[in-house]
Order: sequence, then structure tokens, then C-alpha cells
Amino acid sequence: MSETAPRSPFFRALGIGLTLALLAGPGASAQEPVAPAPAPETSAPQAPPVETLAAPPAAPFLPSLPEKLAGVPGTWDLSLDGTRRRCVMTLAPENGDAGRRVRFPAGCRRALPILAGVAGWLFTDAGLRLVDRNVRPILLFTARADRRSLAASVESGEVYSLVPLQIAAMEPGKPEAAGLAPPEPAPAAPVPANAPEAPAPTLAGAALPGTYALDRFHAKDVCRVALLPGPAAAAPVRVLDGCRDSGLSVFDPVTWTSRPGHLDLVARRGHAVGLVPSGEGTWRREPETGAMFVLRRVE
Repeated sequence: MSETAPRSPFFRALGIGLTLALLAGPGASAQEPVAPAPAPETSAPQAPPVETLAAPPAAPFLPSLPEKLAGVPGTWDLSLDGTRRRCVMTLAPENGDAGRRVRFPAGCRRALPILAGVAGWLFTDAGLRLVDRNVRPILLFTARADRRSLAASVESGEVYSLVPLQIAAMEPGKPEAAGLAPPEPAPAAPVPANAPEAPAPTLAGAALPGTYALDRFHAKDVCRVALLPGPAAAAPVRVLDGCRDSGLSVFDPVTWTSRPGHLDLVARRGHAVGLVPSGEGTWRREPETGAMFVLRRVE
């Protein structure tokens, strides 16, 4: 039996080192590098707030459509949407054979054939109606969303618009028409006893009495009318001899009224033609429908 030779100190130290290395595992051989701390964030300087001007308040809406029967009478503009066909008619307050009376020039039936059967008008909760002689509705108008005009459609798909031009609901001095109370008049300043008498007021931009020539598209001075002095509400009109315009003869104007920017010729049957300034001493029909109609002051 042989004896085992004793191990040298070198081998004993090497064995102890290998055993410790296996027990410590791979993580003990090296340390993971520590990530550097992030640099502190520096915020960019904020721009000063920009001041924005507030939008001006919207102008108050003043309704122009009548809400009651009393506000309907007056002048209205009837037109066929998508065309230039139109007619200025008068819805009168007087009762007729079919509701209340409606008046319009004969040329309106050519421009808008649907008017051939219209004999009157009615105003109900359902809206404004143009009716035939048996009071059956031909056009039933209701207010559009903008509350500035009325609209009516027919079976053919056509749509008609009815716009108030000058009706009772628009007359100044009626709080229920504009929705606002009239302003209180300012106190009058005292007038010295020796102050000179003020001149009589005049209507700037209003038509003046005199002789006017009627100009048409194809010819000028085809007829002359005399706007005679008289009451502001209904001054007399006289068609002078030698008139060569059949349209004016059929229209048969008998009175005229004027206010700044407007001149109205009123026919014997009650319908009217409205005119607006078109130059010095010249007035043209408004709206410009049908044949050209211009009055030009010559005397």
C-alpha cells in the first residue's frame, strides 16, 4: 500500500481560488458601468402672450317680416328663384271678393304666369297665401330661416320668393315692427326772440314737381308726364298729349309720392311703380324688371 504524496501549497491555493470563483458567479468578475445622470432640462423662455382684440358685437337683427295681419299691407317683390322673372305687387288692406285685395301691373302675368289666377291674399297662422277667386291657395308662403323673406314651392318644383319692400311692419314709429321702443326726443334748445326765421325744410334726394320724359330701351322721350304740386301723400300726375307709350297709357298713373331716394307712381287701380335716383333729375324703375322705365326731368 503506497502512500499518497502531499500536495504542494501552490495547488492547494489554486483549488481554493477556483472554488470561490464558481460560487460567486459571473456577476462577481466585473461591475456593469453606471449610466451617466441625464443633464437637467432647460426650458426655452416663453414668448409673452399676444393680446387679441375682441370682435365687435354683431349688429342687432331687425326683423322685416310681419308677425300680425296689420303688418302685411304694402309693397312686396315676388320672384321665381333661379330666374330674373319678378313682379312688384301691392297687398292692400281692403277686403275683396277673395280675401283681401292684391294689385299688380298687367305685365306681371307675362313675367310670372302663375299670377293669372291670383285674386286675393290671406294671412293665417300657417303663413301668407295668394289665393284664387274661390279662396283656394295658389302660393302658400312660409318664412325662411333667415326671417328676411318668404318662400313657396309648387308641384312642378319651382320655388317663389316674396320679399317685403315697403310694408306696414317696417313703418317707423311702431315699436312692435322693429322690436325697439322709439327714442325719446331731445329737449329743444331755446330760440332767441330775434333769431332769423329758418327756411322751410326740403327733402334731399326727393323728386321735384315738373315735366318728365319717359325713356325706353328702344327710344327716348316716348311720353311726357307732369308731376304736379300737391299733397305729399298723393300729388296729381298728368300724362301729356302726344304720349306714344302704350304701357304707360295702360298703367294710367294718377298720383305720385316722393321721399328721399324714392319716387312712386300710383295707378288709378291702386298698384304702384317704384323708382330710385339714376343721375341728376333721372329716376329708374327698381327693381329693373321687364321693359326699361326711366323718367328724366326736362322742365
